Amino acid sequence: MQIGNIIFKGYPLILAPLEDITDPPFRLVCKRLGADLVYTEFISSEGLIRDARKSIQKLEVSDEERPVGIQIFGHDAASMALAAEIATQAGPDLIDINFGCPVRKVVAKGAGAAMLLDPAGMCRLASAVVKATHLPVTVKTRLGWDEQNKNIVEVAERLQDTGIAALSIHGRTRAQLYGGKADWTLIGAVKNKPGIKIPIIGNGDIDSPETAMKMKNTYGVDGIMIGRAAVGYPWIFRETRGYFETGKIPPPPGVEERASVCRQHLLLSAKLKGEPRGVMEMRKHYGNYFRGYKNFRGFKARFMQAGDTNQVLELLEEVVAYYSDRADCIS
Repeated sequence: MQIGNIIFKGYPLILAPLEDITDPPFRLVCKRLGADLVYTEFISSEGLIRDARKSIQKLEVSDEERPVGIQIFGHDAASMALAAEIATQAGPDLIDINFGCPVRKVVAKGAGAAMLLDPAGMCRLASAVVKATHLPVTVKTRLGWDEQNKNIVEVAERLQDTGIAALSIHGRTRAQLYGGKADWTLIGAVKNKPGIKIPIIGNGDIDSPETAMKMKNTYGVDGIMIGRAAVGYPWIFRETRGYFETGKIPPPPGVEERASVCRQHLLLSAKLKGEPRGVMEMRKHYGNYFRGYKNFRGFKARFMQAGDTNQVLELLEEVVAYYSDRADCIS
């Protein structure tokens, strides 16, 4: 697959942009475990224009995580164009437009998935962003607003005509939020539509290498995007890559490897964000890294109370010591 001047070797596995999750430390962890392309958290175009601190911080990217895309959202073409110019200066490999976020605070501003109610507006925004940057522009969106308004097949070709370089489709409507089951049939319909020439990337309910392979083979998408399944288990990229290349899934990580990657994640977070912020922002990850481990609740409570890096590192050593000799530690 190729997006602009970015050429992927093999079948691309992509980390989906996730609010409050895909910060630089998490992106690097996923990259090291096999993600081919990663995206930042979504960034408000209005926040970038106002030079809002939180928005500006999200622009930070590093060479190790390349190729990396910065995702922006908004509802005004002029603001999105200016935001694209600002994001381009941060040095990513591509710019992504969020036309899929279903949360109320975003939709209420006419952004994210709300744009699915206005295909002409989507195209105006996409065209403005394409013209505002020399980088390839991609779009991430959904099937439509609700069950009665699944317009992605029509919208996809119109977006292609604006000059975007690839399209990622989440197999749910806005009305579904993150519930129910992702429907890939319309993703396949877009991919197999004769007029579609750009890469189509499928997203939604990819929770195992077997599922990724099934969706790839059934719908013919050019790449697979993985979101929630990577949270706490970035090894899904390594396992899926291994399955695609050999037909066998590599062995799952043991407690020592889980602790090692969690340690890397922690140190990256503390280095980038400082203490105590970098340590406190890791609290949402500890339980996920050891999901399914029996009797972990007590450890989790202590992780949530830990206030500095050394305390967390000592706790990780305790976790390894406790579970190393327990063959039935995972429920």
